[in-house]
Order: sequence, then structure tokens, then C-alpha cells
Amino acid sequence: MAACYLIFEDGTVFAGEGFGAPAVTFGEVVFNTSMTGYQEIITNQIYNNQLLVFTQPNIGSTGIQRNIYETIMPTIKGVVVRSLSNVATNNVRRLTLDQYLKQMNIPGITNIDTRAIVHKLRMAGKPLKGSIVPVPDDHAFDQLHATVLTSQQVAQVATPKPYPNPGVGKSVVVVDFGLKNGVLRQLSRRKCNVTVLPYTATTDEILRLDPDGVVLSTGPGDPNRLNSSILQTIREVEERVPLFAIGLGHELFAMANGAQVNRQPVEHHGMNHPLREVITDHIVYATQGGGFQVDPMTVDRTKLFVTYIDMLDNSIQGLRHREYPAFSVQFFPDGAPGPDETNALFDEFIDVMNRKEA
Repeated sequence: MAACYLIFEDGTVFAGEGFGAPAVTFGEVVFNTSMTGYQEIITNQIYNNQLLVFTQPNIGSTGIQRNIYETIMPTIKGVVVRSLSNVATNNVRRLTLDQYLKQMNIPGITNIDTRAIVHKLRMAGKPLKGSIVPVPDDHAFDQLHATVLTSQQVAQVATPKPYPNPGVGKSVVVVDFGLKNGVLRQLSRRKCNVTVLPYTATTDEILRLDPDGVVLSTGPGDPNRLNSSILQTIREVEERVPLFAIGLGHELFAMANGAQVNRQPVEHHGMNHPLREVITDHIVYATQGGGFQVDPMTVDRTKLFVTYIDMLDNSIQGLRHREYPAFSVQFFPDGAPGPDETNALFDEFIDVMNRKEA
């Protein structure tokens, strides 16, 4: 492997060795603390335009499997690992991580001090712009400083046209803001007849399909950057049909009901945050991924009540509407990858649709 460098906009340089595609790349640098599931994480659209640092020291030993992609065309900008493994421990492996990243034209860097990088990101209190380059010269830093990262991330990853995911059960519309395939898998296991619509879908376009329920999907970026017409659509839909919102969808659901969403000092990416279900005091773990959170001081308690709290930083992880059959979670209940303790939220969504029909 050739020498390679991760450089930051403040001038910091970390030396390592390149793998994957031999390309120069730019993006926000974030870290993920998950111990497993690197394929699902790399193919998750929430990492659009980001360079992802894995805190798990060894990545790559299970290879790439053909049935666990969260999207077919990942839009992550780069992968940073301490140690890259090409030794398979899984007999269904088809590709190594190195081969896969080459196919997807995604660069990686290994043999690098990921602990120091994570410490730097925590101390910064925000994502930092970085670049993977073959030479950390003045030209590389000039390019990094001149690069402007897009704020139109949802438009880059969401489907431009509707498509079906057929089933024989409840009719569900999924509004795609950067959809994880794990959500479709959970709905398919419950035999739902799913139609996926673009994030620009209007109330009329959603309701003309006569859905039993609507899911607002996960997605990348800042919800405050999206058109305010989306919030109006959510307000109109939640009055008519059951609604389940996840990740970015949860943030938009909160905003549609009067709350504000702010950037987190340190992004949540991992599976190791305990979550408390408020009504039962039951503790669960679930996969988290995102850089924004609902401001608890702006939640209108006459409209919404909090259902889940992160026990490490007390951030809001779930909301439910007091009047309408609508609820949301900040984390990923599909368990792809990660704990499946919150899969039952999809069963709850089915129950809500059944009660509405009755």
C-alpha cells in the first residue's frame, strides 16, 4: 500500500497507507463507535459527503456480503481505519472491503492513529472538514480550504421517482429522505405493501395512494436546510393517517410540530448509548447516527410528549403526538446493523394502523 494522508482544515496531518480507490476526496470527518456492521454503516446514506473514522481497531474481516447493503450506491466520501483485514471469517464473503471500495471509487486510509483523530473531533465539538490525499503539500491544503460542501444532501441521495416494494398487508407510503434498506426489510417482514416516494412528495401525492400509514425515512444533513413545504406536508398527513418518523424524519416531525433542531456538539454514531423508554423506565440499546437533535426547551408539551431519552447526554430520542397517531424516534429501530431491541416499534406502527382502521 502506498503512503497516504488525512489532512484537516486546521493544518493537522495524520499519516497512513491508502486502500480502496486511489482518489483524492473531501468531506466532513465523523467517527462511529460500532463494534460490528461496517458494511451497513458504509452504505448508509446518512454518511453522504462524510469521511468516516471507525473506532473499532480492526475492520474488514467479514468481507462484503451481498444481502446486507443499506443502499446499492453508497455516497460516503472516505473510510478511515486503524487496521485493515483481508482475512475472511465469514464463508459467504464475495469481496474484500478493499475490493469493494475500489469498485465504488471510495478511497480509504489505514495504519493511522484513529484514537488521536477521535480525540481531536471530540475536542472540536463539531465535524471538521478533511481530505484524503497522497501528498500533504500546500496545494492539498489550498484545495481543502477552497472546497465548499453541499447542503443539498437529501437531494443527492433520495429517490427521484416513486417505486414499489410489494406486499400483501398494510399499504404504507415511505417518504425517502435517504432511506435505509433496513426499514424496507422490517416492513416486508410484516408483509406491508410499500410505495416509496421522493422527499418532495406533496400531501395529495401521498394521500392519493390511500395509505394505511406513512413512514418518514432517515437521511443525511441539516433538516433546517430543507424546504418548509415539507413541514406543512407532515402537518397535513399526520392529521389523516398514522405516521412513523425515523432519524431525519423524526427531526422534521418535531419541527413540523413547533420544535427546533440544533447541531449536536459531538455526533452520535454507534450502538453503545443506553436509551430509556420514559413510560416504562426500560433500558434499550439501538443504532444511532446523526449530527442533530431536538431542542428539549422548544418542544410544545401540549402537542408532543417525549418517549425516549439518551442516558448519556439526555438528548431526546423519541416523540409522540398527543392528538394524532404519530410518533418518531431519533435512532434506527431496524437494527441494520446493531441491536434489534427496538424492532418492535414497527409492530407498534402496524398496531396503530389496525386501530385506525377499526
